[in-house]
Amino acid sequence: MKISKVVSSLTAGLLLLSNPGISPAEAAEESAPMRDITTMELVKDMGIGINLGNTFEACPGWYDEDWIAKWSEGKPQNYESAWGSPVITKEIIEGIAKEGFGVLRIPVAWSNMMAHDDTYTINAEYDARIHEVVDWTLESGMYAIINIHWDGGWVSKFPDDKDESMKRYTHMWEQIADSFKDYDDYLMFESQNEELGWESIWNPWGGTEGKAESYALCNEINQKFVDVIRSSGGNNPKRHLLISGYNTGIDRTCDPLFKMPQDPADRMAISVHYYSPAGFAILEEDADWGKATSTWGSEQDYSSLRSDMNMMKTNFTDKGIPVIIGEYGCPTKNKEPESVRRFLSSVCEEAYKCGHCPVMWSTPGGHYDRETCKMADQELQKKLYEIGGKPYSPRELSSQPAEVMGDVDSDGRFGVSDLVTVQRYILGAKDAKLGKWENADFIKDNVIDVYDIVMMRKALVAEGEQ
Repeated sequence: MKISKVVSSLTAGLLLLSNPGISPAEAAEESAPMRDITTMELVKDMGIGINLGNTFEACPGWYDEDWIAKWSEGKPQNYESAWGSPVITKEIIEGIAKEGFGVLRIPVAWSNMMAHDDTYTINAEYDARIHEVVDWTLESGMYAIINIHWDGGWVSKFPDDKDESMKRYTHMWEQIADSFKDYDDYLMFESQNEELGWESIWNPWGGTEGKAESYALCNEINQKFVDVIRSSGGNNPKRHLLISGYNTGIDRTCDPLFKMPQDPADRMAISVHYYSPAGFAILEEDADWGKATSTWGSEQDYSSLRSDMNMMKTNFTDKGIPVIIGEYGCPTKNKEPESVRRFLSSVCEEAYKCGHCPVMWSTPGGHYDRETCKMADQELQKKLYEIGGKPYSPRELSSQPAEVMGDVDSDGRFGVSDLVTVQRYILGAKDAKLGKWENADFIKDNVIDVYDIVMMRKALVAEGEQ
């Protein structure tokens, strides 16, 4: 995009704005309808799910140079493919639905392409790309979950710089919430990934010093998430929300110090991850902290799995709080194929039997083949489908609000305020932001200038005469 800040347009612009003689357009798109269902019913309807891993959360660390931008055009597709994924297509998303998955978790690093200042303004192109994939997901009949993922690791800075970190977290969720406010209840927001829990405050292997403080910070961040979403517009006061457990660990999330946020809508689920035992589910080879194993399926393995799933059931599901296993999985390298199949299907089955929604972790070259748009292991696909798979059932999203030409502030309507915003941007006002700059390009030349303003004024006058 090229936006011309035309100094010579100053006089013309002031004439345009001095007395437009029109009122804001009355027509406004409505939010898509929300169903009158509980979060427990919604999670049950999800069936089983899968992650679009190592894709939109691909990013440089906050402490690193942005090598993705340096060695590429710095466009959204360069980030989503940085960790090995092909650029996501509608066919890839539809293929996931056709394999029987009812929910797609889309981890996102929203800091990609963000301006290098303290406003933490999410890039409009990056936001639009996430919208496109979410739309494909909903059109395919699946639910979608979007979050703030690892995102370069900046969440680790909370203990040392809480005020600035909370400002960043709040401002990012305010923008995400506003951008997706009109989507229906097939879209769920997740507060964070695994990072809510800090060893710099409390070392779980070194006693209890700092434990209460670390849990309190986790609880505070989750409460801020709920408060921000509920105070935003559109469908967000009623949106179903996914709360990240403490480091998304089952035992730590079931600790009495972890508290679910207060929610006036009472529409929340809890998210935990399952990568246990680590020797099989995480390690491909021995490490200094553990020994890799190639097989899974002993009686002890099954017993531990059942114990963990029942722990979540007792502490949450039985108390009316639905559970989503936001990630579970294992590598295939140095693993017995039958053990991989046994582990993944067993975790899915035990979680599903307890009423949880299991969402498998999958990355490029992993369990779902993004080239063939099918599961790499079709025997595994059959096992998963038998547990909780859903038939492919695409949806018409005609109820989703369309983009409104002239609407640059993303409020779903075109009015005088949009005209003023565009004029102020051209004149160089630092606080004038074009959230949807394409909607101001009336001339269709990828340049926003005084000629677009003339066309915007004509459109508003015509609207007022109708």
